[in-house]
Amino acid sequence: MGNVVVIGSQWGDEGKGKIVDWLSERADVVVRFQGGHNAGHTLVVDGVSYKLSLMPSGVVRQGKLSVIGNGVVFDPHAFVAEKGRLAAQGVEISPQSLRIADNAALILSVHRELDAIRETSSTGTKIGTTGRGIGPAYEDKVGRRAIRVMDLANVDVLPERIERLLAHHNPLRRGLGQAEIDPAAILEELTSVAAEITPYIDRVWRLLDERRKAGERILFEGAQGTLLDIDHGTYPFVTSSNTVAGQAAAGSGLGPSSIGFVLGITKAYTTRVGEGPFPTEQDNEVGQFLGEAGHEFGTVTGRKRRCGWFDAVLVRQAVAVNGIHGLALTKLDVLDGLDEIKVGVGYRLDGKVIDYLPASLADQRRAEPVYETFEGWRETTRGARRWSDLPAQAIKYVRHIEELVGAPVTLLSTSPEREDTILVRDPFQD
Repeated sequence: MGNVVVIGSQWGDEGKGKIVDWLSERADVVVRFQGGHNAGHTLVVDGVSYKLSLMPSGVVRQGKLSVIGNGVVFDPHAFVAEKGRLAAQGVEISPQSLRIADNAALILSVHRELDAIRETSSTGTKIGTTGRGIGPAYEDKVGRRAIRVMDLANVDVLPERIERLLAHHNPLRRGLGQAEIDPAAILEELTSVAAEITPYIDRVWRLLDERRKAGERILFEGAQGTLLDIDHGTYPFVTSSNTVAGQAAAGSGLGPSSIGFVLGITKAYTTRVGEGPFPTEQDNEVGQFLGEAGHEFGTVTGRKRRCGWFDAVLVRQAVAVNGIHGLALTKLDVLDGLDEIKVGVGYRLDGKVIDYLPASLADQRRAEPVYETFEGWRETTRGARRWSDLPAQAIKYVRHIEELVGAPVTLLSTSPEREDTILVRDPFQD
């Protein structure tokens, strides 16, 4: 049985929630391997919407094991709050259905506060973060001063861990004109929630190895998108973790030889939230149409997304960086009714046409998209479940995208409903 890694091939918000939910029914284990509770997934199951931020999408399916891997930065209070919201919708989460890696780093109030201070500062670069402390938590992890999930199981070690953490943060806060943090406040923050977290703690690397050897199907659920990757994205307007498929191994503890099919979730147009370059952005009536038809508002923040034409250059680059085997093309129905549809096929920079996104931020901002124009379609694609249900012009559009990005469409989504999906190739059977 093959394992599947699901990643976003653009700037996130590609519709991973529905596809992961669709695949989770076929999986035995669902693993989150990076990011934190800044990653919003909306699942629609039997007409009920579930909004997830930290939890793996498998939690809404009975009989599935969900895993929060070591590559995730874990906010214990956000976990308890999300668990409570799901319980109110009838989704019960227990240690039998969810495990948390003992070596995952924690997000604390000090991280959220630092995030907010930076984003509201009148100096420095505003990244447009969610303000949830993700970046500062990863900084502490890399700086070897993080408090980790395992420390909640041994509160006697917490004072020492807190002292080490605040030896960095309190001088930083003084420099920013902020009051120092009392170690007792952090200790209370952790001890007040420890008992609710400790039953879920596990050696995830061993658990996944055992499940793999038993022949179970493992679904690795990415967050954000390739263009927000700390190395491969539009730096510095990126998230603080690696979002590419290779992180599925490092962020879960399961070796890279166990990674099977890489599925790239790809929107039929392009969106991004927050600041940063966006070559095919349409800050006009076209962008407004796409935003309204696609209900483009962030699951976590509610922020309006910037919208633009499909950028084949970016997706082709994501195919190469992730080793994508197939695309799950989403929101094709949003393009219904347009007279013409454009696709970015290159960039004009300094008088030359290039077929890649430059690494330089200055060059990214100066790059002008080169478009191909397609005839649109008047018929609806919404709810289609067979190729024969699609307008001929829509099929032509999909096929040309495949050619431009160098990867076949494996799944085609035509509405938020999970059953409105055209299956071309089952990733788990590959």
